[in-house]
Amino acid sequence: MAAIGKIRSWGPILVAVIGFALFAFIAGDLAKSCEALRNEKVNQVGKVLGEKVSTQEFQEMMTEYQEVYKLQMGTENLSTDQMNQVKDMVWQSYIQNKIVEAECEKLGITVTNKELENMYEKGTNPLLLQTPFVNQQTGRFDVNSLREFLSRYKTEEKSGRISEQSQQLKKLWLFFEKSIRQQLLAQKYQNLFTQCILSNPVEAKMAIEEANQESLVDLATLTYASVADDKVEVSEADLKAKYEEVKDLFVDITESRDIKYVDVLVEPSMDDRRALQEQFDTYRADLAAADDPTDVVRKSTSAIPYLGLPVLKTAFPYDVANRLDSMAVGQTSIVFESNKALNIIKLMAKQQLPDSIEYRQIYVTADTPEAIQTKTDSIVNAVKAGGDFETIAKVYGQDGQKRWVTTRDYQNANSMDSDSKKLIRDLNTMAVNEIRTISQPNVTLITQVTGHKATTTKYTAAVIRKNYEFSNDTYRTAYNKFSSFVSANKTLADIDENAQKEGYTVRERKNIATSEHTVAGIADTRDALKWLFDAKENEVSPLYECGNNSHLLVVALEKVNKAGYRPLTDTQVLDYVKAEVLKDKKAAYLMAQLDGVKSVADAKAKGAVNDSIKQVTFQAATYVPSVGSEPALSGAVAATEKGAFSAKPVKGNNGVYVFQVVDRTALEKSTDVKAQEQTLRQRALQSVGSFFNDLYVNAKVVDNRYLFF
Repeated sequence: MAAIGKIRSWGPILVAVIGFALFAFIAGDLAKSCEALRNEKVNQVGKVLGEKVSTQEFQEMMTEYQEVYKLQMGTENLSTDQMNQVKDMVWQSYIQNKIVEAECEKLGITVTNKELENMYEKGTNPLLLQTPFVNQQTGRFDVNSLREFLSRYKTEEKSGRISEQSQQLKKLWLFFEKSIRQQLLAQKYQNLFTQCILSNPVEAKMAIEEANQESLVDLATLTYASVADDKVEVSEADLKAKYEEVKDLFVDITESRDIKYVDVLVEPSMDDRRALQEQFDTYRADLAAADDPTDVVRKSTSAIPYLGLPVLKTAFPYDVANRLDSMAVGQTSIVFESNKALNIIKLMAKQQLPDSIEYRQIYVTADTPEAIQTKTDSIVNAVKAGGDFETIAKVYGQDGQKRWVTTRDYQNANSMDSDSKKLIRDLNTMAVNEIRTISQPNVTLITQVTGHKATTTKYTAAVIRKNYEFSNDTYRTAYNKFSSFVSANKTLADIDENAQKEGYTVRERKNIATSEHTVAGIADTRDALKWLFDAKENEVSPLYECGNNSHLLVVALEKVNKAGYRPLTDTQVLDYVKAEVLKDKKAAYLMAQLDGVKSVADAKAKGAVNDSIKQVTFQAATYVPSVGSEPALSGAVAATEKGAFSAKPVKGNNGVYVFQVVDRTALEKSTDVKAQEQTLRQRALQSVGSFFNDLYVNAKVVDNRYLFF
């Protein structure tokens, strides 16, 4: 009993211990669940129609698009802007395809393999012309070329030896095939939708009649601007009622942010500028003394590379090109400043040369230099003796076909190897039909120029161009000053109050969405963007170093705009609603002023301005001089008989109007009812053209790309 009594005395402690153990067990499971949800969000780029898009899935789509984009742009590397374009293309295509697929699945719309085969046979789809299976002579898609490749690929696949080129080509084709299927599905859905929009002969005939009647109107106008704001009273109830009427104009389909920010662009100091000017004095002396300026330009790290080739003026910046004709060959210019940069030019040559050169080549290789020379002599002798160049080339497994090279093909290259430079120099100086052997390591090029086009002036010029740049000391000074400002101003109110005193400007941006790639268009601000969508209103960010390390940035979150209707308290909404209520009130005031008038003369007596308006038709808004466009007048005039005075004042965009229809003329215009039906149908399609936007809203798209890409 004593033991039981002792256990009973421990009761509260045991309850607490057991309760804590149960809580720990539940909390452990809850923590695991929260961790799982957190990890899921961490790896989630977004969501469309409730379907999550993982970072891995999006990256795979990005990689696929990048390869195609590089091929189409003819580049190996993409700039930041191009990468952002790819990201947006991938995301928008994904959303559109998911939405269309979902709608088509409900309707039972599909694209069959047979339909794709028929499209390949026709070869007219624009996407097919972007594939590698285009006949270069006809410029048309060649389905046989595609079939030959697929057959060859299947053979390589069976042998287990698929070449890298075949793999890349297959990936490329699968991308286009998928894109064409998606395009066809979207077209089917769109066609089904557009066929639901109809017009009819009765409507068309009425439209023709309305368009063919032109009225001459004697108009009296009282503008809203003529009524002072204090003449009318705007109540809270008026604003709320008007807001309910127009709030559909202020729907945000995605959440966004309004910010204020201070962006400091670090500029070179006077000391930095003087240091660069001293460098350029040395550069000019070295450039003037150099017979070959290649090393001088290279060591200067000039923004304009020196190829040592004759190029067009367009290869140089305008401020450089503009000086070339006033310089003598061999002359070195003075140091001059333009576009925040210092420049020196040395004109090496100025020649009249063909802009475009047609040529053909045979590549000669062998085991020894002597064997190469023997084979080269044999081929050259055969060609000079009248042998057909292409036929001889085919003997050596080459096509020997003619090809064109233009100055623009090479003049903007950042660098070029010596063999390529030698080839271009030779091509520029060779006469038509001349044959020249061009020796390169382990190969000789038998080259014949077969044509010239557009003889023009070409320039060989060495240019040293360097932007003024800030030094480490200058950057450190700017950073320390701005860092002190950010540390001392922790609230939005503080920044607003003190920025100007410290020489900073507070700027603002409205409606920043997660789909944006930067904050306020400043490069390399993804960290600031991530902060922004995790911050609370009136919170101030840390200092960010961004914009290619030339900007210092602090951001304050002014407002979070939730998806849905913007509230009446929103400044933009309130300003619009108040202006509309004022317009309504002034219209009522002016209409009361015109109450009982029976003529334009009566209206003029009450202060109205009189105008004679010609060519008023129902189908176009009436333009009132010194006032503006007034669509409501067109409808009111059409409903009024010739010679009659308007039944009541007309409320317009800019004022209130009364009028008399002085004359009405029937015009001789088209009476093609069928054509008018088509026109009306096109107008109707335009008016419902935002249907995809509604589908987008219903898809409840979540875009978290800013967190990862």
